[in-house]
Amino acid sequence: MTATAERRHLGFVLFTLAMVAVFIGLGVWQLQRRVEKHALIAALTERLAVEPVPLPPPSDWAGLTAAKDEFRRVHFRASYGAAPDAMVYSSGSAVRDDVSGPGTWAFIPAGLEGSKIIIVVNAGFVQNTMQDRAQQDRAVTRLVTGEAADLIGYIRFPETAGLLTPSANVEKRLWFTRDHLAMAQALGWGNGGKAVAPFYIDLEQPVPPSGIPKPGPLHVNLKDDHLQYAITWFALAGAVVIAFGVWFAGQRRR
Repeated sequence: MTATAERRHLGFVLFTLAMVAVFIGLGVWQLQRRVEKHALIAALTERLAVEPVPLPPPSDWAGLTAAKDEFRRVHFRASYGAAPDAMVYSSGSAVRDDVSGPGTWAFIPAGLEGSKIIIVVNAGFVQNTMQDRAQQDRAVTRLVTGEAADLIGYIRFPETAGLLTPSANVEKRLWFTRDHLAMAQALGWGNGGKAVAPFYIDLEQPVPPSGIPKPGPLHVNLKDDHLQYAITWFALAGAVVIAFGVWFAGQRRR
């Protein structure tokens, strides 16, 4: 065997080993992700099932994190303000079994009773195929009575827009991510010395008499395809090993 052929064979061996290592590593990573996903599902299921607790006081808000507080079920007393609401476009929901098809979520600033603090509330889903601002206004106006009400919902944290997420249309008060802090800044919800909470609330109750916007309970419905992905990566590693064995056997017969 010439030196050139030996180098070619060594290169092929190293390439095969690298591919097998990569595929096995990806398979192990998917198994680790599966364990983490199961832990997350268990934690979220537990949080969603407990009775609502009082909303944490503002002094505790700096310590709230998505990892330990997302979907915590809370209750508090607040009144919807007359400030402009915002709508967030959605094609459905991963945590609401009763919501499907295109529409918008009604994000409304609510004044926490006895304070100058604004709690942004996702008051529920509005079937709104054409993203009609007038339709959203009609749904929200009925809620703005100026009277405090007992609200029950889930603590949520703002989303980060992806690379392909459309920019907000501030004129129509239309967003494509649940970023209540960006809404507050653009629409002046914190004006007049008011402070906006770092989280928002997905409303569960009460349901308005008209049923619109449509609040409701959340359910854990996270995809868990990690075992399938792991098997795929391990199978690819096995296929590479088999292909190398066939090639090696052919080389020995020469």
